Amino acid sequence: MTIQKLDVVYTAVATAENGRDGRVSSDDGKLDVVVNPPKEMGGSGAGTNPEQLFAAGYSACFQGALGVVARQAKADISGSTVTAKVGFGKTEAGGFGLEVAISASIPNVDEATAKELLEKAHAVCPYSNATRGNIKVELSVA
Repeated sequence: MTIQKLDVVYTAVATAENGRDGRVSSDDGKLDVVVNPPKEMGGSGAGTNPEQLFAAGYSACFQGALGVVARQAKADISGSTVTAKVGFGKTEAGGFGLEVAISASIPNVDEATAKELLEKAHAVCPYSNATRGNIKVELSVA
């Protein structure tokens, strides 16, 4: 697979200390969080975890992509929300992997339009493009 040439306009930088049981911070200081494995994975659950951070980033990015496609379609998505559920588990090959379920509530459009907007947003969202073909991503209208 060829990597697409990208005209980079912004680069996020974050550094982790002690992996899943430590701290993650951004170079500009705007993000500085304690990370701990969740109780379901044998951890303390005291801090956030990489899956929650991924879910937060994916849902925010997808909401942005939804806004782009909604403007193009002249659809009203005011009051909409996007929720990303990120599952973590073992793969058949013995490693670990992720799966994502994205659900959107778009109160000002009918269900068919909402589904169409979700599909279009999934086609342009950078997180969706980064994960396409690598992990299972399901879309649904809430």
